[in-house]
Amino acid sequence: MKAFFGSMTGRVFLTLLLGIVLSAALTQWLADAERQRVIEEYRDMHALERAEQLIMAAEVVPASARLAYLAVANRPGILLEEVTGALAHSNAHSVFAAALAQRLGRAYQLASISARPAACDVPRTQSTMFGETKAPWRGVCESIDVRLRDGEQLRLSVLPPRPSPFAGKTDYRTIIALFLVSIAFLAYLVARMTTRPLKQLAQAAKDLGNDINHPPLKLAGASEIRQASAAFNAMQARIRQYIFQRTQMLAAITHDLQTPLTRLRLRLEKVSDPELQERLVGDLSAMQAMVKEGLDLARSVDTTEAMQPLDFDSLLDSVCSDASDAGQHVVLNGRAAMALLGRPMGLRRCLVNLIDNAVKYGQEAVVTVERMAGAARIHIRDAGPGIASAEQARVFEPFYRVESSRSRESGGTGLGLTIARNIAEQHGGTLALANHPDGGLLVTLVLPEYYAAK
Repeated sequence: MKAFFGSMTGRVFLTLLLGIVLSAALTQWLADAERQRVIEEYRDMHALERAEQLIMAAEVVPASARLAYLAVANRPGILLEEVTGALAHSNAHSVFAAALAQRLGRAYQLASISARPAACDVPRTQSTMFGETKAPWRGVCESIDVRLRDGEQLRLSVLPPRPSPFAGKTDYRTIIALFLVSIAFLAYLVARMTTRPLKQLAQAAKDLGNDINHPPLKLAGASEIRQASAAFNAMQARIRQYIFQRTQMLAAITHDLQTPLTRLRLRLEKVSDPELQERLVGDLSAMQAMVKEGLDLARSVDTTEAMQPLDFDSLLDSVCSDASDAGQHVVLNGRAAMALLGRPMGLRRCLVNLIDNAVKYGQEAVVTVERMAGAARIHIRDAGPGIASAEQARVFEPFYRVESSRSRESGGTGLGLTIARNIAEQHGGTLALANHPDGGLLVTLVLPEYYAAK
């Protein structure tokens, strides 16, 4: 869950969900307030019309039958009854009393009573989507003295309406749950739709690092996504062309140098001084090796070799056996017991370089392979002096050697580890160096689970 909300999809989903929920809650709150205001205005208007009808009908009824009529005509919320004593009137009409007086005309005398009925201050339960709340009645609630045209004085009481019998029967919890589920589903779809092109571009970039000849992206989706995909495909084509041209250039240089180098070797055979001849032949051999390894370095970033499933244990056993047959002291321990998707020639070149370095600088190579969480991890340890921590990162730079001498006996061209790291990264792996506590250099090659055959 933490990883999901830490991703772009999770963040977009959470932002959309919270934004929509807060907007919906604010809208619902405003709608409830407006609905309550409209209901109160309607009830006030209804109370005004009902009071007018009740007063005018009471005047038509004979005085002797008026009490009986009022007992039958009165309803909860509007009461009209006789006044039994003197009352203290307010100095001004209320809004409701003024509107009622305007409707009845000047023949009727109305006066608002300063004392509010006790029912006005009783809290009322209101049901909303946010639950039930208690609040005093905010509509018309007051008492008014009314003097009829025949001189009789009545009291009109406008009280809060009775609670609705249907209040509280709405299952707001189910409504809110359905609302949240639908909004969450919609927000997740929008988040996925928004971040999917970014994931495709990220995967394409990863595939490009592993295989420069990976098929280009399909131009689909929104115009911005199609534009980004087209730019990515153009970049891939330019990088592929650049690598191809560089490889072709180095191959041409190597081929063209072979002929003069071969002629030089033949002419050196005519040198009469044996010591000078030996030194010149050594220099010529170093030149030929440098040209060859320069071409290997260029090929190490060329991914024209097809990826294919391979038995990694068989490949590693073959490399170690070839090294032993060549007189190198190589020991192989453990098994990965897994198939990898890789380039056989590239992985072979990577392993050969690592084992050659271990034997050249540490007299032996102890190779240990193990499986960890679906990944193959290979340790190659030698018995040499190791490499200082400050220089362990620099040895991966082309032509850099810890050994200051440029002799072929003490060190090579400084391209072996560079080539090995390039090949490892093409397969999504890592290559790291460390000094073993018991002495010697420990090289660790890890090929991740992504390339494991399922």
